[in-house]
Amino acid sequence: MPKKRSGGGLSPTQQAAKFLGVSVLAGVVLAGIALPAAGALGLAAKGSVQGFDDIPANLKRPPLSQRTTILDAQGKQLAQVYSRDRTVVELKDISPYMQKAIVAIEDSRFYQHGAIDLKGVLRALNKNAQSGGVAQGASTLTQQYVKNVFVEEAGDDPTKVAEATQQTLGRKIKELKYAIQVEQDLGKKKILENYLNITFFGEQAYGVEAASQRYFSQHAKDLTLPQAALLAGIVQSPSRYDPVNDEAEATKRRNTVLQRMAEVGDISQAEADKAKQAPLELKVTQPRNGCITAVKDSSFFCKYVEQVFLTDPVFGKTRAERAKVWNQGGLTIRTTLDPQAQASVQASLKQHINQSDSVAAASVLVQPGTGKVLAMGQSKPYGYGKNETEINYSVGSDLGGSNFGFPTGSTFKPFVAAAALEQGKPPTQEYPSPYKMPYPSPVQACDGKRWTNNEHADVENESTSEHGPYALKEAMAKSVNTYFVQMISDIGLCPVVTMTDKLHVVQGNGEKLPQLPAIALGSKGITPLTMASAYAAFASRGTYCTPVAIESITQKVGDQEKPLAVPRTTCTRAMSEKTADTVNSLLKGVIDSGTGQQAGLSDRDNAGKTGTTDERKNAWFVGYTPNLSGAVWVGSATQQVKMTDIRIGGVYHDLVYGADVPGPIWRDAMTGALAGKPAPSFNLVDIPDADKGKDKGKGNSRGRGDNGGGQGDDGGLIGGLFGALTGGGTGTGGAGPNPTFSAPGGFIQGQTGGTRGNANGGRHG
Repeated sequence: MPKKRSGGGLSPTQQAAKFLGVSVLAGVVLAGIALPAAGALGLAAKGSVQGFDDIPANLKRPPLSQRTTILDAQGKQLAQVYSRDRTVVELKDISPYMQKAIVAIEDSRFYQHGAIDLKGVLRALNKNAQSGGVAQGASTLTQQYVKNVFVEEAGDDPTKVAEATQQTLGRKIKELKYAIQVEQDLGKKKILENYLNITFFGEQAYGVEAASQRYFSQHAKDLTLPQAALLAGIVQSPSRYDPVNDEAEATKRRNTVLQRMAEVGDISQAEADKAKQAPLELKVTQPRNGCITAVKDSSFFCKYVEQVFLTDPVFGKTRAERAKVWNQGGLTIRTTLDPQAQASVQASLKQHINQSDSVAAASVLVQPGTGKVLAMGQSKPYGYGKNETEINYSVGSDLGGSNFGFPTGSTFKPFVAAAALEQGKPPTQEYPSPYKMPYPSPVQACDGKRWTNNEHADVENESTSEHGPYALKEAMAKSVNTYFVQMISDIGLCPVVTMTDKLHVVQGNGEKLPQLPAIALGSKGITPLTMASAYAAFASRGTYCTPVAIESITQKVGDQEKPLAVPRTTCTRAMSEKTADTVNSLLKGVIDSGTGQQAGLSDRDNAGKTGTTDERKNAWFVGYTPNLSGAVWVGSATQQVKMTDIRIGGVYHDLVYGADVPGPIWRDAMTGALAGKPAPSFNLVDIPDADKGKDKGKGNSRGRGDNGGGQGDDGGLIGGLFGALTGGGTGTGGAGPNPTFSAPGGFIQGQTGGTRGNANGGRHG
C-alpha cells in the first residue's frame, strides 16, 4: 500500500487542480482568449502552478442584486428601483425548455465534464489553429458563471468591470481554479440555476425571470420552446441578438439554438423545424426603473424614501455601505404613504395650479403623534423635461431637495408665540405694535450674546391701518409684524431658538436658524416637511415626533428573506400641553376670523397660519387638525418670480397672499385626506379679548407710554396723547372715529383695521 503523507497532502481535487494548472491551462487559455498560438504555452506552463496555488481557495459569491419594490401603507406597489433588474428564481420555476436550450448552445457536455471540458479545449484548439485566430472558445458553463460572479462583484464600477472581463492569463487562471471549487461545492443543478439567474440577457434584464418578463411579459416557468431558444441565443451577444432592435438576426440565432438542441437529442428534428417556423411573438414590457415610474404621483415621495435609506445610519455606518445594500436590492419597502391622502394632495395641486405656471407648489401631510409622512406632492412632476423637475421642494438638500428651503413668512410666528407662552407670558400679552418701527435693539441672545440693530433697520406691517396696541390673539389673527418683533425683544432670542430646536426647525441646508429678531418674520428658508412636522406638535398637544417614511423592510438574499431594522420616530415633549392648547386656540382664530378664513375646514376643528414673504416671492399656508398636519408652499424655486399681477391655475391675482393660493390648496388637500376619518376636537383655551372698548369707538380707553403712562376717561384720543406725552414713549389711545396721527413722543391711534401683516425683509400675511 502506498504511503500517505500525514497532513498537508493534496486531495484528489487539489491534485487535479495542480495538474490542470500545469498541463491543461495553456490550452484552455489559448482556446478561451485571443493570444498568439506560439510562445504563450511555455509562459503558461512555467508560471501557472505558483499562481494557481496562490489564489484564495473560496470564491466569494456576493448576493445577486435584485429589484427593490416600494409599497404604500396598504401594501400596494408604488415603484420598483434597481441597479440591475433581476428576480432570483429556483430551478423548478424555470421552464425545462430554457434549461435545455442554454446548456445545448453554451455547453452541451455540461453534465458529462467537470469544471473544464478537455474535449472542448481540444476541439477549440483545432478550430482556432485552422482559422489562425479564435474561432471558438472552450469556456464551460461553470467558467462562465464564475466570470459573471466577478462582474457582479464589480457592480457599476467601470474599472472593476473591465478587470473582471479582461482577456488575460491571470483572470483565466483565477476563473479556472474557482470553477473547480464551484463544481465541488454546488453541483450541476445549482450551478445551472445560479447561471440562469446571474447572466445578462440584454434590454436591462439580468437573469432569466427578468428576461422572460421583458421580452414576453410572462414568468420564466412558462417559456415555450421557441421562446426559450430565443433567450438562450441572446446570451452570447445581447446587443447583436437583441430581438427588439434586430428581429431577423435574433430569429436566425434562435433557429441555431433549436438546431443544436436537436443535434444533442433534447428535442426531435421535427420539433426543431416546427419551432423554427414560429414567429417571435414578442410582448415587450418596457423597463420601468426608478422613482420616475412611480404611480399615484408619488415620485418625489419615492425619492425621499431612497434618500432616507442612503442617509440614515440604521442602514449602514457609511454612505458607501448603505449604497451597497440599496444597489444590491431585493428589498420590499413598506412606506407610510396613505393613498387617499396622496391622491387628495395631487388633485388639489392640479386644481389650483398648472404645471406650466411660472411658479410651483409643494404640499406635505404628516400625522401628529407618529411623525408618519402620509402624502408628498408637487405641481411640477418628477422628470427632466420642460416644466418638470427632479428637485423635491418638500425636503432639505440632504434628502434631494432645495439647497436652502424657502422663506416661510408669518408661518414662523406661532413658534415665537409658543416660546413666549413657555416663558410665562399670558395669551393676553399686549405690545404697542406701531405700523412701522426700528427693530428693537439690543436684544438678548443665547450664551450671553446680544443682537444690535447696527444697520438701523425698520420693520413695518402690511397696512398703515395696522397699529396697536394689540394683544396676542388679535396680533396672531392679523399677523402683525411689529407685535412679534416686540415680543422677541421682550423675551429674548434664546427662548425662540430653544423652541425651534425642540421642534427640529432648521434651514433647508440643515443649518440652525440665526439669532436675530427677523426670524420672527420667516426670513430664512425652511422646508414644507419641516413646517408640517413642527405644526404637528401643536396638534398633538406639545409632542414633537421626527418624520418617518418607512414602516418595514424585508430583504431577499437568494431564496431567503430577512427583516431589516428601520428608522423609528422619536417623540419628545417640545412644550407643555397648556402652551400647545393656547397656540391651537390662537391659530383657530386665524382661520375663524383672521387672515386664513379662505383656508378653513367647515366640518372639523382646524387651525393654521398664513405667510407671504418679501416681494411676494413665497406664499405659505401651514395648518392642522388634531389628527393631520399639512404645509403648502407656493413660489418660484429660483426665487425670481414676484407673485404680483400674475395668473396661477388660470386665476388672476394682483397680489398673492398665503390665504388665497396656498390656503385653498391646503383646504382641499386636507378635506380629501380626512374624508371618512374621525373628527376629534382641540382642547381649546379661553383667551379674553383685550380692551373690548376699543371696538366700540368710545371713551374709557387707556393711554399708555412704554416708560410710564397716564390713563384718561375723556376718550381714547386724549388718553393716548396724555400717555404718550407723560410716559415719554409710545402712546396708544382707545378706539375713536378719527384716523391715526402721530405726536411727539409717541403714536396715537384710533380704531385699527387691516388684514395681513408684512415685514422688513419679508412682507408677510
